[in-house]
Amino acid sequence: MAIGSLLQVSQLLIAKWWRALFLLMLVLLHVAAMRGPEDAWARGLMLAHFGLFIMWQPFMQAERRLTPSQALAIVAIGLGILYFLNGWLLALWVSVFAGIVGGKVFLFQARWLRRFYLVVLLYLTSLLLIWIVPTSFITVPLPDEVQVLAHYGFPVLFLVMLAIPAEADVAETPQIVDFFYAALIFLLLVALVLGSFAFMTVRGLQYVTALSYSMLIIAGVLLLLSFAWNPRAGFSGLSMYFSRYLLSVGLPFERWLHFLAELSQLETKPERFLKEACVGLTRLPWVSGGFWHTAGESGDFGKVSKNSVEFTNQEIHLRVFTRQPLSPSLIWHFHLLGQLLGEYYVAKQREHKLQQQTYVQAVHETGARMTHDVKNLLQSLNVLCAAAERDTPPDATELSSLMRRQLPAITQRLQQTLDKLQKPDTSNARFVQAKAWWEGLQRSYADRGVEFALEALEETVMLPKELFDCAGDNLLQNALRKRKLDESVTVRASFRCNGAIEFSVCDSGAPVAAEVLKGLLRGPVPSETGFGIGLYQTSRLAEISGFSLQLCENDPGRVCFSLRGEVRRGARQQ
Repeated sequence: MAIGSLLQVSQLLIAKWWRALFLLMLVLLHVAAMRGPEDAWARGLMLAHFGLFIMWQPFMQAERRLTPSQALAIVAIGLGILYFLNGWLLALWVSVFAGIVGGKVFLFQARWLRRFYLVVLLYLTSLLLIWIVPTSFITVPLPDEVQVLAHYGFPVLFLVMLAIPAEADVAETPQIVDFFYAALIFLLLVALVLGSFAFMTVRGLQYVTALSYSMLIIAGVLLLLSFAWNPRAGFSGLSMYFSRYLLSVGLPFERWLHFLAELSQLETKPERFLKEACVGLTRLPWVSGGFWHTAGESGDFGKVSKNSVEFTNQEIHLRVFTRQPLSPSLIWHFHLLGQLLGEYYVAKQREHKLQQQTYVQAVHETGARMTHDVKNLLQSLNVLCAAAERDTPPDATELSSLMRRQLPAITQRLQQTLDKLQKPDTSNARFVQAKAWWEGLQRSYADRGVEFALEALEETVMLPKELFDCAGDNLLQNALRKRKLDESVTVRASFRCNGAIEFSVCDSGAPVAAEVLKGLLRGPVPSETGFGIGLYQTSRLAEISGFSLQLCENDPGRVCFSLRGEVRRGARQQ
């Protein structure tokens, strides 16, 4: 279409010579306003001014092709200017033009470009209030000084516009207009003109006085609104209500957030949560359907339409089809919604991974405990085998006595380990009398060179069997392992059971290294003889049973581990 091609060529010229063409547009408007809307030359100048405005206008890009209806509207406006231009239409056009220019002032951060548009806004406002309104439809006599100012003073502002540096002109492309500020400036100008007209009609005031009253009243209202927008006296202000309104325009945001929160509590699997959440999008009035996909799965919901909007992050890609084209505010709403959905999905993935890690950790800890139990049993069997190989036939009676003492205990502990493998039990519900446990521990290590010391004993006290068996074996085996490396090391086990329970194992070997001490009893730690897993498992078992395992002394020649807890009466032996 010829008009569309002309518009594209003209906007290419604007991109290079936009300031000169813009000033030419203002000059044509100024001359037409000075001659008056009834003058034939003025109408022709206004038609040329409108043509330049079509070339400069910031609403349509040069790449877009005009539709027949748009071309018809441009032709109709041109004919209206030629045949129906009057003072009211001229004042309305200048107000609209001032609103468009004012809507560009608040968008640009370039200092000189903002000043250029501020000067243009000053010129248009002055032209409207000082010349067009009093000469067109209010028809009040103007002093000669005002007429001279309008004819020859206003063009001085054109020279000011030319003098403003043009280094920031690159910020002019692409052209953007803030619709909110443009509408606000337009409405303020209309209210100022109509307010002045009302004061003149009702009170019979002069135009200058009526205009002053209108400006003072509007300034006072704006001042009150500025205080109410962000007050300092504890009131939340209009800004919060305006923000809440923007967050709820066309989108029940709070209901959607409540729906996601409920779904997050009900559904644990990430993919099912994402699928149900996307299906829930169809509850929104402007959503017809869509599809989603992640790294592993994909799905769709609802119906497909020609309007759509997309959201993508590192985890999900979401495309939603809408029943009508979305406004910029609703697109922003959708991206906020997609980001919220993505955060919930990531949280579900982390929760699922944490559950898997917890399960693996439980399996690992159970297996580690069983391994140490089997290791302790193997060490006991090794002691029996070593005794059998060392003893001669005359000592067969002593060997037989040792076998009778050790084999039943080993058989019982092996059965307990098998039971735990078949059905893990961390409740430590099996109890044993303190006296029976202490005597059994002495029998197990009777020929190992361990010094036993009983400080106090209440025979009726019941001990958690699994905990004390594990603690006795691990603490004594660790101490005896030190003695294998250094035969001068002595090992001493003491037991006290009166007001409180305390089982201690001390040795005269080297202290625990500082780098090992940091993680000891809190997790596996590397050492010369192992990884400290047995002590870690014993510590966890002690916490479950209400006891505490501590390294109470760690000095050269004095290393003591102590298992402490309160006396538990009333527990039955099982």
